[in-house]
Amino acid sequence: MSCSEMTYHEAICYSMRRLAEQDNSVFLGQQVASEEFYGTLKGIPMDKRIEMPVAEDLQTGLALGMALEGFLPISIYQRMDFLPRAADQIVNHLDLIARISEGKFNPTVILRVTIGSTKPLDVGLQHNKDLVNMFKAGVQFPVVRVRTADEVLRAYEIAMYRHGPMMIVEEQDLYNA
Repeated sequence: MSCSEMTYHEAICYSMRRLAEQDNSVFLGQQVASEEFYGTLKGIPMDKRIEMPVAEDLQTGLALGMALEGFLPISIYQRMDFLPRAADQIVNHLDLIARISEGKFNPTVILRVTIGSTKPLDVGLQHNKDLVNMFKAGVQFPVVRVRTADEVLRAYEIAMYRHGPMMIVEEQDLYNA
């Protein structure tokens, strides 16, 4: 199957496998080891996954620390409405560390975030909240909402090779489209 024939979900799965090929990559979040995170981590080795408790601030801090030690963390948040819990780490640490350290540190962290579904199951107003503009206004690094398979592939390819953090926002409604 060519990249142009991929569905949205297949593009995410492909991108996760590409990230897993990086020797220093690690996936952390909820449902990353206990489950397959909506089927998107199928085939990712278990030794590259760290299951996290419901502690988004801790998770983001851990991702930042791991990046400073040379890892490529893909920090996965089940739904975007959980990100305000991690806002201190995202806005005051991850976003500013390169400037605060005068360029000495510029950790690469991929924040993978989803906006919850409205169909076939509506997870409710809280879990399908779109906070993209809030985070775009709060950080200097790219915050990218992906709506097509091509956008997914492009965003994760950029995130894998850029220096510094990047947030990629997926829409769960498109997983089955």
